[in-house]
Amino acid sequence: MKRPILLALLLLALHVEDSVSDEHTHIYNDAEEVVLWMNTVGPYANPEETYAYFSLPFCPGQKTRIGHYHETLGENLLGVELQFLGVDIKFKTKQPKEVYCKVELTKENLQAFVYAVKNSYWYQMYVDDLPVWGMVGKTDPTENAFFIWTHKKLEFGYNGDRIVYVNLTSEGLEKLEFGKSIPFSYEVDWKPSTVNFKDRFDKYLDPTFYQHRIHWFSIFNSFMMVIFLIGLVTMILMRTLRKDYARYSKDEEMDDMERDLGDEYGWKQVHGDVFRAPSYPLIFTAAVGSGCQLVAVALIVIIFAIMGELYTERGSLLSTAIFAYAATSPVNGYFGGSLYGKMQGKQWLRQMLVSAMALPTAVCSIAFAINLIAIYYHATRAIPFGSMVAVVSICLFIVLPLTLVGTILGRNLGGLPQYPCRVNAVPRPIPEKRWFMEPPVIIALGGVLPFGSIFIEMYFILTSFWAYKIYYVYGFLLLVFIILCIVVACVTIVCTYFLLNAEDYRWQWTSLLAGASTSGYVYLYSFYYFFFKTRMFGLFQTSVYFGYMALFSLGIGLICGTVGYLATSVFVRKIYSTVKID
Repeated sequence: MKRPILLALLLLALHVEDSVSDEHTHIYNDAEEVVLWMNTVGPYANPEETYAYFSLPFCPGQKTRIGHYHETLGENLLGVELQFLGVDIKFKTKQPKEVYCKVELTKENLQAFVYAVKNSYWYQMYVDDLPVWGMVGKTDPTENAFFIWTHKKLEFGYNGDRIVYVNLTSEGLEKLEFGKSIPFSYEVDWKPSTVNFKDRFDKYLDPTFYQHRIHWFSIFNSFMMVIFLIGLVTMILMRTLRKDYARYSKDEEMDDMERDLGDEYGWKQVHGDVFRAPSYPLIFTAAVGSGCQLVAVALIVIIFAIMGELYTERGSLLSTAIFAYAATSPVNGYFGGSLYGKMQGKQWLRQMLVSAMALPTAVCSIAFAINLIAIYYHATRAIPFGSMVAVVSICLFIVLPLTLVGTILGRNLGGLPQYPCRVNAVPRPIPEKRWFMEPPVIIALGGVLPFGSIFIEMYFILTSFWAYKIYYVYGFLLLVFIILCIVVACVTIVCTYFLLNAEDYRWQWTSLLAGASTSGYVYLYSFYYFFFKTRMFGLFQTSVYFGYMALFSLGIGLICGTVGYLATSVFVRKIYSTVKID
């Protein structure tokens, strides 16, 4: 009885050992199969306009096809469509040049290849999760001829039982002519390497572009701006407030006749209205709650990217962002619900629904519109129906319940209106003031300095989004994010003080929108980047670019607006709790 059991255990152990030696564990045995996945093809100028590799009349090899399953939701949403090329590649086994298929240039095939070459089509493939790029062909302007690369020469580097690099050399130019039969071939070479497995993605990074010297210079300039703003806020506000405190203390010693004849003005005069609930409190609190959640998401994703190098895995950054957004839903409910409770709102269930679903609805609406265009173009960016159902399910069954939990906690723990001043029953009329003290002007000017603090980093971020650069300097991004929050806080405090000193108590929306106006400058900058820094063209790429840049700007607006409001709220409570008010 023991021998069959031992034999079964031995076979099971061998099976387990064999099953773990693949691209998922990145460990290979000698002569084990290495899968070459073809991903997408598309015009080089349009990074998001990608199609399945075999949408062009390429031919696969004779090897049995292998199905690919999306491992993460982020990989699916990013349009990763891996297809097996059908060639035989063995670990550490050299493969001489071999033709794996032939394509007959019919009229349709010829037109497709000529169009791809004329528009500088490139393709992407993956080997052991390592991306590899190649051009479809090249043109000869002198002869007005089009050529296609037919031979893929792959060089693999290995360190022990792991693949540490892949190089592709395109060879074998064939002129595209009607009726011609074009053979496609491949060749594999293996070389030992001293590159460590954990460092194999370093070759894809571009330190010459993400120059640390430029980043440090940018951060130094932004840091000097922060010091200047903090000093300015401290000097102007404290000196002015000290003068105001002295004047108001003197007013307390005056009799009624002297006080009536005195010159009453300034921020103290609106103490009875400064804590009045803003107009549209439901929308206001939903925006603040969503902004608090996005601040938490941004910090979590940046920290995880610093610790885990998420750029090395397909779709990991997007998957982490989705998970972080769902997990931080109680933050949204708590801050939005507690603020709505302080404003004595009655429609708390509606407020919770708006707070939980407003941002996901905006994201899904724009993504759905872009998805319709992607479906029309048969692009890989078209989101499958199953992924749409998954995203909607996350919103309904995770985000919504967690937001409800946060709202209940916020209303019960922090929903009491504990203001240092009593709110008058009748609103005080707002006096006329100079045009530059009007809220629209303050709002428009409030985003200038915050945008200036992130201007240089914005170029690197947009280039990583739209120009084939892998963004990996998340440490610098964390510093820039912190500096942005400090600048926004200082600017909105100054703007709010000027507004209150003009006896205008509408500071809540002004502080929120003054910080959020940074997003307007970001979106305007995206227009400049599109027309002067890229060569993008076509309805699909333009829709994707401006649609997703609108969502990116909306996120920045909610983050900056919320930071500005929260900082200003602390400032307002501080100054009105210090002054003795009858």
